[in-house]
Amino acid sequence: MTVEQKLNELVAPTITAMQYEFVGLEYLSGAKPIVLRIYIDHEDGINVDDCALVSRQISAVLDVEDPIKGEYNLEVSSPGLNKPLFRAEHYQSCIGERISLKLRFPIEGRRKYTGQLLAADEQTIEMQVDNQSVELKIVDIEKANMIFNHKK
Repeated sequence: MTVEQKLNELVAPTITAMQYEFVGLEYLSGAKPIVLRIYIDHEDGINVDDCALVSRQISAVLDVEDPIKGEYNLEVSSPGLNKPLFRAEHYQSCIGERISLKLRFPIEGRRKYTGQLLAADEQTIEMQVDNQSVELKIVDIEKANMIFNHKK
């Protein structure tokens, strides 16, 4: 099990028990110190007090379980306008929207894609990129965000 998988396993139930939605996390091990960025949401929205409350709870869990060796910074925030996409249901909720993503490794020499999300199922997404339809596996995506449309 990777550190990121272990972190997901530890923080998701804690956040859910607090009546927040666990959107996802980013574990940036290349940063010094390491950064653990956790995204939460709630039907009434998220404010600074919500982030502080969740941060304290998660910090306590991490202190006990100690999954990260060494120093790290814990950041808790709302998904924001350019909502990060972690799971299949996130992609499915953004069909028709523009998204930007980066793959874990290049496919045909390319890692970055931006375009309209046409379809999504449990394992793949389909995007319109440069007037072409592109199908990608969700497990191959390192990072993805919905692009906020201020005109809507």
